[in-house]
Order: sequence, then structure tokens, then C-alpha cells
Amino acid sequence: MKFYSTNNKDLRVSFKEAVFNSMPLDKGLYMPELIPKLPQSFLNHIEKYSLTEIAYEVASALLKDEIPADDLKALVEEAANFDAPAVSLNSNTFVLELFHGPSLAFKDFGARFMSRVMGYFLKDGEQLLDVLVATSGDTGGAVALGFLGVANTRVTILYPKGKVSPIQEQQLTTLGQNIRAIEIDGTFDDCQALVKQAFADEELNKKFRLTSANSINISRLIPQTFYYFNTYAQLKGKGFKEIVFSVPSGNFGNIGAGLLAYKMGLPVKQFIAATNVNDTVPRFLETGVYETRPSVQTYANAMDVGAPSNWVRIMDLFKQDTAALKALVSAYRFTDEETLAGIKEIDDKFNYVACPHTAIAYLAVEKYRKETGYNGASVFLSTAHACKFPDIFPPELAAKIEIPASVRELEGKAKKADELGVDFEGFKNWLTKN
Repeated sequence: MKFYSTNNKDLRVSFKEAVFNSMPLDKGLYMPELIPKLPQSFLNHIEKYSLTEIAYEVASALLKDEIPADDLKALVEEAANFDAPAVSLNSNTFVLELFHGPSLAFKDFGARFMSRVMGYFLKDGEQLLDVLVATSGDTGGAVALGFLGVANTRVTILYPKGKVSPIQEQQLTTLGQNIRAIEIDGTFDDCQALVKQAFADEELNKKFRLTSANSINISRLIPQTFYYFNTYAQLKGKGFKEIVFSVPSGNFGNIGAGLLAYKMGLPVKQFIAATNVNDTVPRFLETGVYETRPSVQTYANAMDVGAPSNWVRIMDLFKQDTAALKALVSAYRFTDEETLAGIKEIDDKFNYVACPHTAIAYLAVEKYRKETGYNGASVFLSTAHACKFPDIFPPELAAKIEIPASVRELEGKAKKADELGVDFEGFKNWLTKN
């Protein structure tokens, strides 16, 4: 399987090159040259397969001939070695818990797979691989833990000052070893812009071997398809034949992976893009005008993205056909006040404590039900453990949250992070000197 740039379909590179270069020089994003359909015989019996068995089938279809079968199977088994249960809240409402990995966020799927793939391709004696990543909250922690101790790699994480939760910041700044953090006096969009500028800078690329760990990297997108197929397997085993997925959406990699899974044959009735007030995509689907805006800080900080990078991939999947896209994807936005009300409603109805991103996904699927009368199976994605957002919850809800041992181990560890502004020359100078 070769991969092309969304800005130049005549450009074809191997999976290895797409992983290490992350972004083509034309500033597009890599996509597989064809979308393989999974065999119907596999989908007909998918409920009999485990998560890692499903993950291998999906990865094998997308990465045909790029990694030998036995090696790919080992990579998948090591990367996806934790559960992703679709927990039943009532007869037709499920919450997909994607926070059972080491960083307590859905991005563990992508980060662990990517780090294992890069480690697999790296050879002894090769130039040090410098991994740059911008985070609005959860990406940085997943990447840090995914790459911690991986030989011949160095990770530099940029995060917006004062805009991540204390636990998220601890995951970014206390690990040491090959993990470095920079606190940027700006927004996530500023962090993302600095990373993209670094990839486009000729001088830096001559000096360093740069790659990205953000969802612009195709190796982050592919493993996120695994849990969509696995969710279908779980619900098919309960007798459901169609599903609506509601996805908390910021940089649009998560829902992009779901749409890729759909193109590979996953039976889905509808996808719902659930956003906070950073609503570039809902506005586009309403007006037909794609207009980015500076991001606004909200309680759902991992979704505070004003210019979602992965939207170009989604439009590419649908060959720029907005009408076809709108037939499959609905979008809703919610304020902080509505998010808090959603958290309370989920607890009142189901005795379940949800993080703010999860609450937004719940609100979106409930709004979809009311507008359409849909009464089938709906799955809203829980993208992070509630403990990562301690300041959001009133005391009575906070008391219900069980703090994982991995979080308690971070308490008292010293923060280590450099501080920079949003100017690229300052960041370039830091990279050069460090």
C-alpha cells in the first residue's frame, strides 16, 4: 500500500516514509492510495474476534506488504493491550470507554501504535528521531507515555500555558528521560502552527530528523479505526445491526478514523461530530463556508481547536462532495454551561461520571435522537477519564471518581518545562540550542 498527499495525488510514498516524514513538503496530509474493503465474511462473524484480532485484520488490510504479517501482529498486540468496552447505560445507549490505556485517554491507541511502528522501522546507528507534538491536553500525555524509553527517539511536546488540566500537565512535564516539554504562552493553534512551521523549515530539516506525533501522522489515524470495528463487534453480539456514533471532535482525527472505518465497510447509520464552541465544522456544514477562527478556551480543552488539521482528510475521503458528507455526518456545538448540565444529566440518569468531552458527545446524540426520532443503538465516545478534569466537577460528583494508581504516582513529582512565546524564531532557536 502506498500513500499520497491530499495536495498531490501523483505523489506516492511507502508507509515508512509517510510515518517518518509525517507531513509532505506540499503541506498536505498522507492518505492510503486506496481504501480496502474488509471481507464480508469477516464482518459477518466479527463478534467472535478479540480487539487485537480485529486490529490486526484492519491494519493488515491498510498496510498490505508494508510490514510482514508476524511483525505487524506483534506490534498490534503490544500497542492495543488494554480494553475498550462499550458500556451499556440503558437498552440502546452505550458509552465507549477509551480511557483504559496508560495516559487515560483515547489517544493511547494512536500513540502506542505509532511509537511501536517507529521503533520497528528505526535501525541501530541511524540519526536520532526528533518527534514534535502539539497538544491541547491529552495528545501530549499519550505520546509521552507511548515513546518513554523508546531507543533513538526524543520527544518535544508543546502545550498552551494555563490551558491544560493539572493531571495532563503532570503527564507532560514529569517523565524526563527522552521526553521534553515546552509551555507556550498562547493557544493550541499557536502550538500546532509552530510544529507545522518546523516541518517546513529547510534549515531545521537539514539539522534534525523531524517527525510528528500529532494526528497529522497517518500512523495515529490507522489504529483509531480499531475501536470502531471492535465496538460494532460488541454491539453485534448483542443483536444490534446499526449504530450511530457520537464523537467528541477537536482536530477531527477521531471522527476521521471512524469515517475511514466506514469506507472500509463498517456498518454505521450516522456519525455525529460533537464540538464545544470551537465550531468551525458545524458552521461549515450549516453554511458551506469553511472559516477557521482563533480557538477559545473551554472546559473540554482537548477540543479547543479553531483550525482542525484532519478536516482535509475527511473531505478527501468524500472526494470534496459536501452533500455526500452531510448525508452521513451531523454536527452539534455546546457551551460550557450546557456541558456542565450534560455532566449532571448523565449522573442523574445513569449514575455515571463523564468527563466534559464525553458529556458533549452525549448531548449531541440526545439532540440527534430528538430531531430525528432515531431509537436504535447509539454510542457516544468517552475520550478521557474524568479524573483528568478535577476542577470541572462539583464536590458530590468529584467524590465518585476513582483515582487510578498511575495518577497518584504523579503526585509530588517536579515539573520540568521551558517557557516560550508564539514566535517561530524563538522556537527554532530553542530547538537548535537544545
